[in-house]
Amino acid sequence: MTKKRVVVALGHRALGTTLPEQKNATKRTAKIIADLVEAGADVIITHSNAPQVGMIHTAMNEFGKVHPDYTAVPMSVCAAMSQGYIGYDVQNAIRAELLRRGIYKPVSTILTQVTVDPYDDAFHEPVKVIGRNLTEEEAEAEEKKGNYVTKTENGYRRIVAAPKPQDIVEIDAIRALADAGQIVIACGGGGIPVLEQGEELHGASAVIEKDLISGKLAEMLDADELLILTSVEKVSINYKSDTEQYLDHITPAQARQYMEEDQFEPSTMRPKIEASVSFIEKKKGRKAIITSIDKAKAAYLGKTGTIIE
Repeated sequence: MTKKRVVVALGHRALGTTLPEQKNATKRTAKIIADLVEAGADVIITHSNAPQVGMIHTAMNEFGKVHPDYTAVPMSVCAAMSQGYIGYDVQNAIRAELLRRGIYKPVSTILTQVTVDPYDDAFHEPVKVIGRNLTEEEAEAEEKKGNYVTKTENGYRRIVAAPKPQDIVEIDAIRALADAGQIVIACGGGGIPVLEQGEELHGASAVIEKDLISGKLAEMLDADELLILTSVEKVSINYKSDTEQYLDHITPAQARQYMEEDQFEPSTMRPKIEASVSFIEKKKGRKAIITSIDKAKAAYLGKTGTIIE
């Protein structure tokens, strides 16, 4: 059996939202990861964290209101907490599923920091919505702290920047574990966003796009494939129209043409396409696949999904 190094990007459906949902969702996801391992994949996992980091951010800030001695918790700390919480459930679920199949393969979660450029234009145009709904008074208080808020149907919510990832701080540790045959969970939620200041790393008030860091990680690990698992079996153009067309196999050039035509929704499918194209174009012979989580093994075997190469 030919082994392939595959970075698997898990979306929201793989994790659920609440604590009980996550526990059950990760058990289902573990079966899918185990299927890939049995099919010959050396797996490195990234994952989303939007509901979880929002829950943590809200909980910690509400706690701070009740206990004035505790300061508000920055987004970088919330991201770190979400990585640990999600990784805990995912690694235990995968470990148990592999053991049930008679496979012993260590599974590790790496708290991963990702550097961002302090001059990234994204810091001037925050777009990622986080946390609970706020009243007008609470929104004004957030703005006085220097935070950004946006008006929603139910009030106001905080928004943070989504800068592009520059480098993965713990890449050597991730690579060492992957080279040793372990399943590694890394760059959760896009990674903990940090700014380099001399020898020190300082947390940034930002959220890194999960798909972009997945492509970056795949590139830095010299992976053979990037497998992005989402809510649809195949990518389509002319989405939700009478002329909607599902894409089976496209080239990077075709993908770029579709992006120029604004065929992909900016906050959902476009980052997946961008990450795929960037990963493929860095080295010949690579492949990216976008499909739904329940079709992961079939897509890995070339039977479905949208393949970009």
